[in-house]
Amino acid sequence: MEWYEDEVLRVEKEAENLPYQPETIFYGSSSINLWNTLYEDFADVKPINLGFGGSTLAACTWFFDRIMKQIEAAKTVIIYAGDNDLGDGRNPVEVCLYYRQLVGQVRQRFGDIPCYYISIKPSLQRWEIISQIRAANRLILDVIDTDPNQHYIDIFPAMLDEQDTPARTLFEQDGLHMTPEGYEIWTEKIRNALNLPKLS
Repeated sequence: MEWYEDEVLRVEKEAENLPYQPETIFYGSSSINLWNTLYEDFADVKPINLGFGGSTLAACTWFFDRIMKQIEAAKTVIIYAGDNDLGDGRNPVEVCLYYRQLVGQVRQRFGDIPCYYISIKPSLQRWEIISQIRAANRLILDVIDTDPNQHYIDIFPAMLDEQDTPARTLFEQDGLHMTPEGYEIWTEKIRNALNLPKLS
C-alpha cells in the first residue's frame, strides 16, 4: 500500500480548500479522482472528491479511517472501485468482500446513511476480463439488494455501443479512463439515482 502515499496525502488535504462542510462523499479510484467537473456537476449536494489514482476496493478500506477523519459528517457516500482489483487479478468474490467491508466502515463512522455503488464499468482495456466484471457487479448487487440504504447505480449498459462493446468515444486513448462524454453519462445516472434535477 506504500505506493499510494502521495495520493493519500493529497486527498487528505482536499477538504481544507472547500468553502463548506462536505455532505456528499465521492470515494474510490481514478474514475472519481479524474472527474474534473465533479464539483460543478454536483454543486447542489456539497460534494467532496476523495478519489485517489489506482486505488482498489482493498485500498479504499485500508485508507478509509485516515482519509475520512477530516469529514465531520456526511449525508451520502458514492463509491466507485473494484475495477483495479479485478485488473490486479483479484477474483469477484474478493472484490465483493472488500465492498462489504467498506460499507461496514461507512456505517461505523457515519451511521446508516445512504451508500451508492457505481457498477464496475466496461472498458476497452479490460474487455478480456469482462466476465469477472459482470460477476463482481452481480455479487455486489446481491449484497445491495438486502439493505434499503444501499443503492446500485448501473452505468454498464449506457457505456456500450450497438455491438455491446465499450463505446470508444467514452474513453481516453488508454481505453480505461473516461472522456467528458463518459462523465456526462455518469452525471446523469448518479443525479437520477439521487433524485436530483437534471443539469440544464
